[in-house]
Amino acid sequence: MKTVRIWFQKRGAARYISHLDLTHCMARAIHRAKIPLWYTQGFNPRAHMVFALPLPLGIEGRREALDIKIDETQITMEEVRERLSRTLPGTLPVLSVTEPVMKPGKITWASYELVLEPENGDIDLLAQQCSALLSQPEIPVSKHTKSGMIHFDLKPYLAETSFTVEENTVRISAFLPAGSEKNISPYLLTDALEHQQGASFLCEAARTGLYDAERKLFE
Repeated sequence: MKTVRIWFQKRGAARYISHLDLTHCMARAIHRAKIPLWYTQGFNPRAHMVFALPLPLGIEGRREALDIKIDETQITMEEVRERLSRTLPGTLPVLSVTEPVMKPGKITWASYELVLEPENGDIDLLAQQCSALLSQPEIPVSKHTKSGMIHFDLKPYLAETSFTVEENTVRISAFLPAGSEKNISPYLLTDALEHQQGASFLCEAARTGLYDAERKLFE
């Protein structure tokens, strides 16, 4: 038995399927690919499948990770990649299959890229609204948690957030806390831009990477 890490992307229409549906999709694809999964013992055996960090609905994932356990005497990692690539849709392409280096529990940060297109076509106004938001001394936001709604200041988490204007879009780069202890969604930023600055835009968001506490890329 061996644990392998499947690196994949979640893009296109796949951005709008829930994490639960993604889990079912991956399980079915692995079954169709005839990959010899390891199952837990006991009354209700289950396949060992662990995602590094679930994606918020609607956000593209450019470097996502799924850990599974396989019978390494029956299949190689390259065969896992080839078989799974044939059974998954094009919106969930497999990048590679490797041995895990870090544990998912070590994930502390995530990088995001957001592309905003003004609905009224006024890119200068949207850029001014982005600048005004990031210049606010406080950015009060609300977030749903398991224990209920919490209210906090988003500003301290935006130290590594910047934006540029590219043709008719505003491109925002953000480096935000992520993981089991603290998880800041980039949608908190876009919601604040809409409600506190009156901005109106279309948004495409992508998570580009995951990192540990020392800012090392998750491997």
